[in-house]
Amino acid sequence: MLRRLLLRSPNSISQPLPTSHQLLPPSPKVPFSAWIAAASPAGQPPSSCSHNCRLALRSLRCAAAGGGGTESQPLPNQGMAAQNEKDPRLARISSSIRVIPDFPKKGVLFQDITTLLLDTEAFKDTIDLFVERYKGKGISVVAGIEARGFIFGPPIALAIGAKFVPLRKPNKLPGEVISEEYSLEYGKDVMEMHVGAVQEGERALVIDDLIATGGTLCAAIRLLERVGAHVVECACVIELPELKGRERLGDNPLFILVSG
Repeated sequence: MLRRLLLRSPNSISQPLPTSHQLLPPSPKVPFSAWIAAASPAGQPPSSCSHNCRLALRSLRCAAAGGGGTESQPLPNQGMAAQNEKDPRLARISSSIRVIPDFPKKGVLFQDITTLLLDTEAFKDTIDLFVERYKGKGISVVAGIEARGFIFGPPIALAIGAKFVPLRKPNKLPGEVISEEYSLEYGKDVMEMHVGAVQEGERALVIDDLIATGGTLCAAIRLLERVGAHVVECACVIELPELKGRERLGDNPLFILVSG
């Protein structure tokens, strides 16, 4: 009987992210399926209004929870992909996001990414830009925040050879969990992650669709650092800069594609 050999690619040394505030030049159009085939595995209810709404909240800095976590170091190129004005993909992504006034309540301008998902070219551009930034950077965990982080996180994880870890609201994960409480505008909420999903020393990327006040991203960072992971960066499609979520993250790096 022939014995089957599993070929594992050697662990590569983590490479630094680009040194300017611009993305690298667009790579040639490559089918997304080709990325997945080429990627090698790297190891095995308060209202949500504050997440997607333009509400004036005071700026708070994200304080890491004590115990166990590896402090994240700022990256040399944190900022906005939109600073690369020559990349036509960014304009296509921005124009595909619909803004709905007075939803979910009067005075709110809601950033609706469902129209982005209907545009196959813009959706692919979104995934491509993130993959180009994070592929080959030694990231082994892509942690997606419920619920829209579940849309963008898995294809990014597959393409860069990382595992996807869902960060969920209470009582959604069936196994043993660790929890992190965080503040919203009108109360508190809790984020949970399966025990054992992330190992000490792993390099993690946190992904969500939008950063407003930064509360959910801060909770995600604290949750990952509690188990000893190193948060390389937080990444979002959209930023609402007037809500100062970037300031709340403090020294934790943030990368976005477009400004809402």
